[in-house]
Amino acid sequence: MASRPPSSNPRSSRPRGSRARRALLAALVTASVAVPVAGAARPAAVPAPAPAVLAPLRAATPAALDERYAATRDDIRAAERMAAGHGDRRRAAVLRAMADPARHFLSFDGRDGGRTAEVFGDLSRAERIAVLVPGADTSLDRYERFRAGAVALQQELAGGAAVVAWLGYETPGTVSLEALTPGTADDAAPQLESFVSELSAASRPAARTSLLCHSYGSVVCARAASGLRVADIVLYGSPGTGTGADDVASLHTCASVWAGRGGNDWIADVPHMKLQLPFTTVGLGADPVSKGFGARIFDAGDGGHSDYLRRGSVSLANIARIVNGQTPEAPRA
Repeated sequence: MASRPPSSNPRSSRPRGSRARRALLAALVTASVAVPVAGAARPAAVPAPAPAVLAPLRAATPAALDERYAATRDDIRAAERMAAGHGDRRRAAVLRAMADPARHFLSFDGRDGGRTAEVFGDLSRAERIAVLVPGADTSLDRYERFRAGAVALQQELAGGAAVVAWLGYETPGTVSLEALTPGTADDAAPQLESFVSELSAASRPAARTSLLCHSYGSVVCARAASGLRVADIVLYGSPGTGTGADDVASLHTCASVWAGRGGNDWIADVPHMKLQLPFTTVGLGADPVSKGFGARIFDAGDGGHSDYLRRGSVSLANIARIVNGQTPEAPRA
């Protein structure tokens, strides 16, 4: 095949850095236009009562867990009644399903989009624990996809494992300025540190905990990494790890850091850089799957951005291997 002649278009000679900056600025402009429109289209916030103040979970014994699950179930039912009284039947239906006695929550707060920590499996006997940290647009009203991934992972894992779906922060909208900046992660990181610390203290002494961080959740995990005592930090579908986290060493963690990205994940087209503006820093920095970042790369298959924990997927199988303390498959050359 004949080689392509040199392009006369001056754009072709511009460095990649300037192209990335233009792409990032375009994303910023899109967010600045789309955010007010999206915000205007959202229904009014659904009111919810403040949850009961719970004592720290000192030990994950069956009795202590039953008591905690019963207390959070009462909080969920109170939120359901308030949502129904407000006329929000969709939210009331979501909460009614959550209040099923077969479901187990370590924490619940129905305010501001919702905060939950749902347990899958027997936490009292778990030797391996996976904590899922979600990305953008995860809330009570969009919780089912997050929960489905947790269920699929728990079923993929060998016996003796538990999964905790931690929705412990107000996630940014996918199309928003917050999704392009680390501010939300800065606010969420202390909450994640506190939760993992309490979970680790209450779990079996030899329990192995892995942190699984999807999309913007990887920014939260990177922010919290230095304060977490976990075996693994797994970053997948990541837009970056935020300001100051340019490589694994800068995370200041003893955990094994893994990274993967599906072959059809649109996040690959997000510029991995930081742009300093007068009012904020836009962009989330280093790409965790890049060679320079230094993470251990696993094969995430050819799925899209929401497919990492899809049943039967290559990514799910490899993430489960990491949680089980096994070596995942490397990407094919």
